[in-house]
Amino acid sequence: MLNAFTRLDRGKLPCKFVAVQPGDEIELNREYVVQVGASEHTVPALSFLVWHRKNKLKEEFQGISGPAIRDLRQDGIEVSAEQRIPILGYTGDTTVAGLDNMPELYQAKILITEMTFVAADHSKEIIKKNGHMHLSDFIERQDRFENEVVIAAHFSTRYSDSFIRRTVEKALPGLLGGRLHLWL
Repeated sequence: MLNAFTRLDRGKLPCKFVAVQPGDEIELNREYVVQVGASEHTVPALSFLVWHRKNKLKEEFQGISGPAIRDLRQDGIEVSAEQRIPILGYTGDTTVAGLDNMPELYQAKILITEMTFVAADHSKEIIKKNGHMHLSDFIERQDRFENEVVIAAHFSTRYSDSFIRRTVEKALPGLLGGRLHLWL
């Protein structure tokens, strides 16, 4: 893939491959960190969650003057604590375990996930065996999605766009309050 991009761009791409496993964290910079989660597919697969992190003054130090806080810091007292906000979640190809293994994905502002199958007559066992999700997985978990935007992608090519849209809209009227977007 990199060779194809190199030919397309007519130059080498500066990149570094890093092997990761579930539970790992990758620091992008001071403000953003990526958490690696376990997914479930026919080949090894991972999910990812980008967190925005910031240090906030601990509650017990609220209302104290700036110079007093500075003095506490100089005395070695930790006056702030890290807070994380889940920003972007991505599951890739996975069974619903890719979501359930990392519940914070349901809280990310933006979630990009798969919904390969939507027809009612598909076997859940076969769908799971092949490492995918079904519309029914979303229906069963609709109350868990706290995301501002959920992007469902990777639909089976056996469906037309209009069939997908009709089927999902019928099963999830309002598309999770207008937050579910179908990437067709």
